[in-house]
Amino acid sequence: MRSYIRHPSDVPIEYQADDNNAGVSQERLNNVSAGGISFSCSREIARGTHITIRMDKVKPGFEARGQVAWCQPDREEGFVVGVAFTEADDLFRVRMVEQLCHIEHYKTEVLAREGRNLNGEQAAREWIRQFAHRFPALDE
Repeated sequence: MRSYIRHPSDVPIEYQADDNNAGVSQERLNNVSAGGISFSCSREIARGTHITIRMDKVKPGFEARGQVAWCQPDREEGFVVGVAFTEADDLFRVRMVEQLCHIEHYKTEVLAREGRNLNGEQAAREWIRQFAHRFPALDE
């Protein structure tokens, strides 16, 4: 059983693997967790590869170095890559991104379910009031 929430997302990301001479690639974020992220990727990236991840569409933007923990074939996307972060600051910041993804998902759900078009601040306030108590701490 996982000790953290996995949250699907479709936030665009940029990554650059140390073994990638082609430069920066753009992909889609799949999940954010307390320890790292996973994203869809058109190519296989070897386990252990050091990688830089950037997410400019979340505010504040996120950039961190990590290491590929796993890479699995995926019929629809090519590969799904898991990246682990080990620096304490990066772990904290990825938690903030995880919360932002939850809030964006909440905003979309409210619009579809209730027809209310919330701005970011309104969605954040409602999500925090309703769900923040269920968001696990880093040490759980």
